[in-house]
Amino acid sequence: MAEITYLEAIRQAMWEEMERDERVLLLGEDIGVYGGAFKVTKGFLEKFGGDRVIDTPISEEGYTGVAIGAAYMGLRPIVEFQFIDFIANAFNMITNFAAKSRYRWGAGVPIVLRGPAGGGVRAGPFHSQNPEMHFVHTPGLKVVAPATVYDAKGLMKAAVRDEDPVLYLEHKYLYRRIKEELPSEDFTVPIGQAAVRRTGRDIVLITYGAMVHVALEAAEVLEKEGVELEVIDLRSLVPLDRETILESVRRVNKVMILHEDTRTGGMAGEISAVISEEAFEDLDGPILRITAPDTPVPYSAELEDAFIPQVTDVVEAARKLAAY
Repeated sequence: MAEITYLEAIRQAMWEEMERDERVLLLGEDIGVYGGAFKVTKGFLEKFGGDRVIDTPISEEGYTGVAIGAAYMGLRPIVEFQFIDFIANAFNMITNFAAKSRYRWGAGVPIVLRGPAGGGVRAGPFHSQNPEMHFVHTPGLKVVAPATVYDAKGLMKAAVRDEDPVLYLEHKYLYRRIKEELPSEDFTVPIGQAAVRRTGRDIVLITYGAMVHVALEAAEVLEKEGVELEVIDLRSLVPLDRETILESVRRVNKVMILHEDTRTGGMAGEISAVISEEAFEDLDGPILRITAPDTPVPYSAELEDAFIPQVTDVVEAARKLAAY
């Protein structure tokens, strides 16, 4: 089997789901003739036609509303935000309509809300954000953030088949930087199930998205210093796999949490609270958070590198915690 990229895994998942289920359709800006800003949907229009690959106006609120209506009528839309930053324009539709629909009158809204998130590509403050916590805080939504090629495909398939709205955060830095061989048979990755990417006895590091690769690289550095890092890839932020987190914490006893999102109100705070409430007596030191600072994402290369957590930041924090 040939290796494929993270981007190609997303393409394959959507293509296969559209072949498998004629109810699946795509909506978004420039996804048809142009093939998408990052070419994720290149060739889809020619294959599936204009009734299922719909180029929309620049109106995120409008086409998200259309997708919700289509879901009510039995279709399964995949909505692309050209950059995930502009999901803010559809916040009302997502949080007050899609997320509350099942609670309000028992109607599921089987839509996938997807788009390129994250920094590291010098795209500046309006095309590099990590907006997950606006939606993690919203009951009724599921939120996933694949870090590997396998998960990019498997989580997309699971999201398309889910009966409720799923926010699918694909990190643009990973699009063409990681490759992997995938099984030829159909598969999904369960939403709500974390993965232990590396086992270790000294410190457990909890992370997701592109930061999984930073964590694994830091683990290689620390191993040479005699510090074993266990790395948990959350994969899903909602539902959160508390069981996997707590099992590792109770066994390893020292905890760090890493994410690219800004610090205040970030996922690290929620995970810290869960650990403090349910495994406080198992801790042998403080829970250390490694996050971006509370600023917009800088455009300058040097400033963006300082903004995004780096391998050196993880290594330094681990040395500090290992000394306790």
